[in-house]
Amino acid sequence: MDLTTPYLGLTLRSPIVASASPVSVSLDGVRRVADAGAGAVVLYSLFEEQVRAQEIADLLITEVHEESFGEARDYLPSGPTVGHAGATPYLRHLERAAHAVDVPVIASLNGSTPGGWTSIATSLESAGAAALELNIYAVPGDEGLSGPDVEQRHLEILAGVRAAVSIPVAVKLSPYFSSVAAVASALDAAGADGLVLFNRFLQPDVDTEVIRVVPGVTLSSPVEARLPRTWIAILRDRVRGSLAATTGVESPEDVVAYLLAGADVVMTASALLRHGPAYVEVLTRGLESWLERKGYGSVDQMRGLLAVRDRATAGAAARAGYVAALQEAQGVYGSLAW
Repeated sequence: MDLTTPYLGLTLRSPIVASASPVSVSLDGVRRVADAGAGAVVLYSLFEEQVRAQEIADLLITEVHEESFGEARDYLPSGPTVGHAGATPYLRHLERAAHAVDVPVIASLNGSTPGGWTSIATSLESAGAAALELNIYAVPGDEGLSGPDVEQRHLEILAGVRAAVSIPVAVKLSPYFSSVAAVASALDAAGADGLVLFNRFLQPDVDTEVIRVVPGVTLSSPVEARLPRTWIAILRDRVRGSLAATTGVESPEDVVAYLLAGADVVMTASALLRHGPAYVEVLTRGLESWLERKGYGSVDQMRGLLAVRDRATAGAAARAGYVAALQEAQGVYGSLAW
């Protein structure tokens, strides 16, 4: 069975990719995922805040000693260097991971502002990253920040990183744009080699006993795959770059559904956290079994069979799915046209 898959200009042995998660924090986790058959591994994210915090710490140490005796200056730490100070542990792990496995290792940058990412991206490329995934995680809570401003920030971050590296760059998007298709097309035109749909914002909860806001981290469920799957089906033939599916991947059927919609690769994190890195093999065998049962000799033969082919009917197709869902639900819940 041929599972070979193109992604970001790379050739992967499988469309199943380990998404950024705690699984890849250890070298053993990276090896186990690769040994189980993953086509690529996205390392856990390097956060903008981590880099900045280390830069500030280094700067404070330097300033404390800057008026010391001249003879001691050789013992002072060098000034902070963007892309190295807070990123050093990540860079070392990336370098070791890239040498430890025979599949592409993709670095993940998580941030929300344009500044500083270009030098970090350059360092990641030098450390052996096969590609970069820009996880632009920002909740625009400033009422003065307009929709176009948010979109422009994404384009600026992409432009800076794209100009700094020669390896492929993917952008991980949220679904909360006024027009996902327009943003996707703009990023595609600006040089993104791929889009990852979608990011999951971690929404806080409220503890009513102690009366405080508490962090809320939950693993994804298959029902969450419907939104990214819809957009992948719409964007399949409308962007030049690759499309990666993420969120809600728990079973081989979820992998198949994403591929039928038009995903080039299917990323999973929650399933690996629930079942362990070796679960990649379960997903892979399930995909192979489905392909064989349906008479397909390769993933390419079935990819995108359920994509929306006609640009003019993309909106109508989404609307038709909405209406059909309501009609089907009426038999169970009664009329939903409130």
